Amino acid sequence: MLGDLQLDVMELGLSPPHLSSSSEDLYLAPGTPPGTPPPPDVLLSGEVKRSQPLPIPTSRKLLRQEELRSTSLPSIPNPFPELCSPPSQTPILGGPSSARGLLPRDTSCPHVIKVYSEDGACRSVEVAAGATARYVCEMLVQRSHALSDENWGLVECHPHLALERVLEDHESVAEVQAAWPIGGDSRFLFRKNFAKYELFKSTPHSLFPEKMVSSCLDAHTGISHEDLIQNFLNAGSFPEIQGFLQLRGSGRKLWKRFFCFLRRSGLYYSTKGTSKDPRHLQYVADVNESNVYVVTQGRKLYGMPTDFGFCIKPNKLRNGHKGLRIFCSEDEQSRTCWLAAFRLFKYGVQLYKNYQQALCRHLRPPCVGSPPLRSVSDNTLVAMDFSGHAGRVIENPREALSAALEEAQAWRKKTNHRLSLPTPSSGTSLSAAIHRTQPWFHGRISREESQRLIGQQGLVDGVFLVRESQRNPQGFVLSLCHVQKVKHYLILPSEEEGRLYFSMDEGQTRFTDLLQLVEFHQLNRGILPCLLRHCCTRVAL
Repeated sequence: MLGDLQLDVMELGLSPPHLSSSSEDLYLAPGTPPGTPPPPDVLLSGEVKRSQPLPIPTSRKLLRQEELRSTSLPSIPNPFPELCSPPSQTPILGGPSSARGLLPRDTSCPHVIKVYSEDGACRSVEVAAGATARYVCEMLVQRSHALSDENWGLVECHPHLALERVLEDHESVAEVQAAWPIGGDSRFLFRKNFAKYELFKSTPHSLFPEKMVSSCLDAHTGISHEDLIQNFLNAGSFPEIQGFLQLRGSGRKLWKRFFCFLRRSGLYYSTKGTSKDPRHLQYVADVNESNVYVVTQGRKLYGMPTDFGFCIKPNKLRNGHKGLRIFCSEDEQSRTCWLAAFRLFKYGVQLYKNYQQALCRHLRPPCVGSPPLRSVSDNTLVAMDFSGHAGRVIENPREALSAALEEAQAWRKKTNHRLSLPTPSSGTSLSAAIHRTQPWFHGRISREESQRLIGQQGLVDGVFLVRESQRNPQGFVLSLCHVQKVKHYLILPSEEEGRLYFSMDEGQTRFTDLLQLVEFHQLNRGILPCLLRHCCTRVAL
């Protein structure tokens, strides 16, 4: 009997000397001398309860059998691999990112987003979780076979709130989408925005009026546009935008007029006139923890007194109107100033880096060592005479004017053999319908729709489109933006000697088709207040 017991014990991995030990020695820790009393929490052999299993080590023979059995069984795939993945790859967000509702910047994890065009078409795009807005725009430009430039943008749109904003080039698209309410109607729109980087270009001082910049008022002198932008980008400076705004109260039609201040620390309004005393300043919003949006339907949804509204929405706010700070400015110029200053205060140098990178992508020098390209304004252009063997600069203003008139007369004398197109008298209307293939032609749209399209793509001087006239069935209308206002010019057809011409000045300057008219005014102002610079176009995804 004792021999069988020794055999069983040896199979369990115990040595025979343990059999002669006392019950107290069986429960001693390794290295404890015999005779030491057991700890109080260890039960003796006589006190062991049946419900408590004893830790019996497994023999090597049993381990070997288990290994052979596991290798002989077929492998069963795991139906839920995401539940067994490491914590860093789990789809359940953790840490501070999950508290803010943002996705982690894991470029290995694909993310699907839906992008809408202006005609309502939708396209699903699979990108990395850390993909930026500029990367998505470049991808959509290639897929739609459009011309790539820095004016393409991704617009974050909330129709239920009537809010829109253009994403900055460095923003993560997945993080922006993760902050949207689940099941809402928020979406991304793909369209051009010519006003995105207009603040870094050599534009007139209308973007930042002197009455709204405190540094200009304190110094009692004007400041250049470049110096003002440099003050915004310099973290050590303290520029300030000020002016009257109407702030929406608790009621739908309750609007109050306050004198507001926009600083690096946030947006404030004064409870006592135009006083800047800290006792009279009321804190409204934080620049770094909020985003600024344009209100598209302010009168209908919020009862705005004007059409120039904007909204400051905190990042932590997901849905609902509660928590929105809605403002209403007096005109488009002041609203543009508030929006541009908010972007400069929030992003600073990063905004200028985005502009420089966009220029480097589309204005890259042809070879190494050549001087960089620079933008040329209208004031640097001079009149040239190429009638001789070498060109010369025309310095006399009268001679320059006569040269311009001769050039315009040459355009008038051009026949409709341009591009080898047949004449209308030959029984075809191809020359008169060539404008329908151009991106700036929008067909039969209303006056209000043309103003809305130009306003969405940026109220910048030179943004234009051509549409059919609603009042005159044979005429067309050129809609042009100048000084943040959209103006409309009627184009009427006229026939002479069996040939069809188009004119905007009662026949003084005639063009064989609308394409010739647009190309002429892209080089010459004519009767227009500015050149045609940017065509308002819509791309189908």
